[in-house]
Amino acid sequence: MSREMTFFMYLTERYAEYKQSTSGEILKEWDKLGITDRIYSMYELYHIEAIENAFADIDKMTKEAE
Repeated sequence: MSREMTFFMYLTERYAEYKQSTSGEILKEWDKLGITDRIYSMYELYHIEAIENAFADIDKMTKEAE
């Protein structure tokens, strides 16, 4: 498994905890909004900063996509 996929899985699980949801539900939402690939492609930025910054960015993307 690539380091990008490993981190994406970690990010999805932590984000689901933050949102008091499940990773499956989060992925469904991201897919529905068309932002899953964009979040996955942010590996280079997200893995070096505080996870809360990634959460804030994902919250912003989600609101913009709705």
